[in-house]
Amino acid sequence: MPPETPGPEATNPRTPRPRPRPETTPRTPAPRRTLTPLASRSNAVHPGAWWLWALGLATAASRTNNPLLLGLLVGVAGYVVAARKTDAPWARSYTAFIKIGLFVVGIRLAFNLVLGSPIPGSHTLFTLPELPLPDWAKGIRVGGRVTAEGMLFALYDGARLATLLICVGAANALANPARLLKSLPGALYEAGVAVVVAMTFAPNMVADVVRLRTARRLRGRPTGGVKAIAQIGLPVLEGALERSVAVAASMDARGYGRSARVPAPLRHTTTALTLGGLLGVCAGTYGLLASEGAGYGVPVLAGGLLACLAGLRLGGRRQIRTRYRPDRWGVRSCLVAGSGVAVAALTVWAGSYAPDALTLGVVPLTAPGLPLWPALSLLAGLLPAFVAPVPPKESQ
Repeated sequence: MPPETPGPEATNPRTPRPRPRPETTPRTPAPRRTLTPLASRSNAVHPGAWWLWALGLATAASRTNNPLLLGLLVGVAGYVVAARKTDAPWARSYTAFIKIGLFVVGIRLAFNLVLGSPIPGSHTLFTLPELPLPDWAKGIRVGGRVTAEGMLFALYDGARLATLLICVGAANALANPARLLKSLPGALYEAGVAVVVAMTFAPNMVADVVRLRTARRLRGRPTGGVKAIAQIGLPVLEGALERSVAVAASMDARGYGRSARVPAPLRHTTTALTLGGLLGVCAGTYGLLASEGAGYGVPVLAGGLLACLAGLRLGGRRQIRTRYRPDRWGVRSCLVAGSGVAVAALTVWAGSYAPDALTLGVVPLTAPGLPLWPALSLLAGLLPAFVAPVPPKESQ
């Protein structure tokens, strides 16, 4: 076929040629403006602040059995976790703690079904066959009458314990465990190093188990049963022991574990302050958890904490080391910790002037109500969701 001849439009030089369209570059979306900066190493919230916040929520949960207030506490903790958690592996533990909390509620109800409840009730749901027990087991029964009052009391009690676990799970999901261990005072330096090494070796042991199971499966050997577990466990323990010896030798070569000499009176003073402070913390915590000890719980707990801090401060003098890039306790960390302390203090104060609003009775059966001022005091726990730095994943 003859080649095509160009048309008159192509040969005429006066014919205007179409202008090439400019290449359109995709517009990058403008970064979203937030009141808080993106999280970085310099402005990250101290892990101890997250734990103080969570312990404040847990203290508030221990002071009430109102299911509406407990549900509000779970919502506050869940909102903060959803707003400020990262993609780190430990951030996934919050879901596991929720499942554990639901399991605890189910176990508490099951115990009430089988073993009964000390709460007297007039509304019988059903009756289970009762197992006769000897005379030395008086006061204990298995089976029998199951009342609505007893089940409701067990539900309230289980919900309280589940809320405590969920608050602890929120701290686990938000605080970096490695940074928390590195922030331990000098007196607890050896324990922190041991835990960090254990946390480092745990994934290696899991990888060794998976590798040995795969090798046995490829060789046609069983991977289940007592014999297989013994044959897998021995190489895993041997590898863990070799790694431990190698790490111990390298740490000894770098000067780990060496301490300075301190006078004997200083050691005795440190021991007395630490033990006395721990006893004060235990007594103060019991006072906060018990409804009768609200008057002495706070001062005893504060005195015990001060004594513990003084003992740890003195005990840190035997450590001759420096800390690389320590976590700083900034303004945002103070706000996060202060919100948890405020929730705990307001709930304790509310229990002193309105105990009936926090502690519900089950005899007679009444629907729970939502007290206004205790509920508003729990909302102070939402402050970390607005003042803590935004995780980097939210900027993508």
